[in-house]
Amino acid sequence: MQTARHSYLMIALLSFIGGYVDTFGFIALFGLFTAHITGNFVLMGAMLVHPMQGGLLKLLAFPAFLLGVAASRIIVLNFESRQKSPLKTLFLVQGILLTGFMVAGLMAPLPLESDTEPAAIFAGMLGAMAMAIQSAGGRTTLSGIVHTTVMTGNVTHMIIDITDIVYSKNAELKARARARLLQLAPAVSAFFVGALSAAAGYLKFGYWSVMLPILLLLILLSSPMHWLEHKAG
Repeated sequence: MQTARHSYLMIALLSFIGGYVDTFGFIALFGLFTAHITGNFVLMGAMLVHPMQGGLLKLLAFPAFLLGVAASRIIVLNFESRQKSPLKTLFLVQGILLTGFMVAGLMAPLPLESDTEPAAIFAGMLGAMAMAIQSAGGRTTLSGIVHTTVMTGNVTHMIIDITDIVYSKNAELKARARARLLQLAPAVSAFFVGALSAAAGYLKFGYWSVMLPILLLLILLSSPMHWLEHKAG
């Protein structure tokens, strides 16, 4: 039970980071989704009808995200070949990228008036790479837990599970639904709190507020390894 609680805490921390960084990027960088590539595609399509700033940032964030996914996969494969967990290395790399995101953002003018500002472009690319590390690392290393960067699927599954618990007569189905709901609830709740916190942090501290998700990654880095290995797939 204690190990399970550690797993739920890790889900909550990573989901908070996902919500925080994605929302912060959207506010600070002309609607850039650092962890939600689908949203960038939609916004770029919308720009064809309603021109707005941010197209260059969203365009360059895409290859940066792909590079982050590839880097995450290479790290995972290298550690798996040695039968070791890559989690702490993934957290470290993500933390370094988020630090670069923060520093680059601090070098950009505030408020940002152009999406061609080099520091802002660099910040967006580093933010996208950081969230790609978390997204890809979660899907490959932590395949036993819910997603922590995109909540659409989580919310869908959460409503399905609640419906199964309330309506289904199948005891086994109800048990599976309850078990998954224990992961989904902290993920969705923490992501939402992270999004709200990013808005407050941006208004109060600007890019300095990115220190919060960096500190949360440091907490995960300093956690005992057996806390992080629960349900790793």
